[in-house]
Amino acid sequence: MRFDTVVIGGGQAGLSAGYHLARDGRRFVILDAHERIGDSWRRHWDSLRLFSPARYDGLPGMRFPAPPGSFPTRDEMADYLEAYARRFELPVRCGTRVDRLSQEDGRFVVAAGDQRFEAANVVVASGVWGAPSIPAFAGELSPRIRQMHSSEYRNPAQLRPGPVLVVGASHSGADIAYEVAREHPTILSGTDTGEIPFHFESRVASVALRVLWFAATRILTVDRPVGRKLREEVRGHGGPLIRVKKEDLREAGVERVVDKTTGVRDGMPVLAGGRVLDVANVVWCTGFRPDYGWIDLPVTGPDGYPEQERGVTSVPGLYFVGLPFLHSFSSMLVGGAGRDAEYVVRHLTRRTPEVSAAGLTALGMDRQAHGDLTEARRLYQRALRTLDR
Repeated sequence: MRFDTVVIGGGQAGLSAGYHLARDGRRFVILDAHERIGDSWRRHWDSLRLFSPARYDGLPGMRFPAPPGSFPTRDEMADYLEAYARRFELPVRCGTRVDRLSQEDGRFVVAAGDQRFEAANVVVASGVWGAPSIPAFAGELSPRIRQMHSSEYRNPAQLRPGPVLVVGASHSGADIAYEVAREHPTILSGTDTGEIPFHFESRVASVALRVLWFAATRILTVDRPVGRKLREEVRGHGGPLIRVKKEDLREAGVERVVDKTTGVRDGMPVLAGGRVLDVANVVWCTGFRPDYGWIDLPVTGPDGYPEQERGVTSVPGLYFVGLPFLHSFSSMLVGGAGRDAEYVVRHLTRRTPEVSAAGLTALGMDRQAHGDLTEARRLYQRALRTLDR
């Protein structure tokens, strides 16, 4: 199957790219490994809520259907993505896991099982959270300890009776430690990453969040030294505590230790200072590592992340969206996906502004079909403008 553009990943970044590709009249397809649009959100823990209020959680052309100051749940976010794809009739093929991306004769080849897709452009929107990062010594823990990565955690019912060690003290670790402490003695281990200095549900939040959003989109960018420094911190150590604060952890009875968990002794986890922790459960909130081994093209740097500038790579026609701090702090938030996708699609369109005769042949189209496509594009754009009013 041949397309102008293949988008890999049907989350908020991939759907945002699809929106802009549709407005430009491109012939494209979105491939997503999940069985249902939004399933990447449905697989998070049950009590998860977004860190950004609904006013900042909409994608291009469609606001989030909730009170502006509310914080959507994971299921509300998943349902919104599904409704978004349906409203704009985006061509998402669910249950299509991409195995390999390569190039042949100047065209991209996307392999997904026994399916093969060819395209002049590829937008990778699969994110960077594909490979959970768990220390090697985890395999030495006693089999009596139930351990899981944060990507597997759903609720406290999964845990065995007894103490819980949560490893990794960024916002996910803090949120999970706070929740499990209601039923288990809980220890939170890891470097102090700081915290946002106000509660999101407080009176000052509405003003403060507007300021933070401006900073996240306009100041904390890779164009500025402060943004580049923060990107390294976020990628290397995780972000600051957002909803659950240090005081909340203390009040919940969580024992906070800044020592890292560094090894195992007699089947039990050991802190850097030598303390052995007698626990029944370990939840690894240790993040993810980049995993782009399925891309047979020279796009990753020494740190494993794609080398790109605002999503544009050195391989003509290959783009990335949905990366943490792709261009700004807001790139990690739902509301930042649209801006990054718009920039990438604009660059893509300038690179291939018109479909040539050779391109039509490659796409399996003649000039009459291209004329029909152009007319369809005009009507589609007019319909979108009507919906946007």
